[in-house]
Amino acid sequence: MRKAFTLIELLVVIAIIAILAAILFPVFSQAKESAKLSQATSQMRQLSVSVMLYTDSQEDLMPMATNYGTDTNDPNRIWPPAVMPFIKSKDILIAPGSNGRYAKNWSERNWMTIGYNQATGYDPVGCKGGEPDPSICEGYVTSFSAGATSEPAKAGLFATTPGGESSGQYRGYVFSPFNSNDDQAIKNQSDDRLKPPLVADKDMVPDLVAAGKKPAQCKPIFARYRATGKDDGVTPVIFADGHAKAYSAKQIRSMSSGIHWRIRSGG
Repeated sequence: MRKAFTLIELLVVIAIIAILAAILFPVFSQAKESAKLSQATSQMRQLSVSVMLYTDSQEDLMPMATNYGTDTNDPNRIWPPAVMPFIKSKDILIAPGSNGRYAKNWSERNWMTIGYNQATGYDPVGCKGGEPDPSICEGYVTSFSAGATSEPAKAGLFATTPGGESSGQYRGYVFSPFNSNDDQAIKNQSDDRLKPPLVADKDMVPDLVAAGKKPAQCKPIFARYRATGKDDGVTPVIFADGHAKAYSAKQIRSMSSGIHWRIRSGG
């Protein structure tokens, strides 16, 4: 007679499969996130090379995050179209695993998911003699030179950002170092260069908008990779000397990373 599996044997096999799945699925998920992080870091390194090529062509002047001196109809009002001639593919401007798109003009700037430091912004009638105040102005009265920072290896230029519908007040093409969390440690930090942007391992924009913040007061970093909801998620950061390193939202907010976000003084 042929023997069949008993009900108990089948239940044991199912239980073993369920246990193995519970063990392996998080491992697969972590591996997938690590792959996205590696890809994002690689893309942003390519972006830094493109920025350096742009800078060489402009007599040491770096791209402007935003050029408020030109009309909103000018694509070069924002940095992606300005550096596009030096980029092989638009894909390197979209964070892996995000809903991002290449922003070809001002009206599409909200869809970017790799952001540039707003401290490189230019506003000819902006914040003369001081750092930008998001409630008043967002740019300096001079362009940003590659030699404007004394420690380029610490000057953070690019990080991943949240992007989405403009009606949701997304501005993913930049992050602003002038909008910090209200942590007491940040307020007490004597070195303004270290004061970080708004940062979390979740999309902060909906909560900021619900709290009554305007777009200029948002512009956070989104540490989207390996996110746990406890700010353990990380973002690659590209520095002015071209090197890249991943940092968690927690590290950025605590200022233990030593990154300079406010990368130049007034003027």
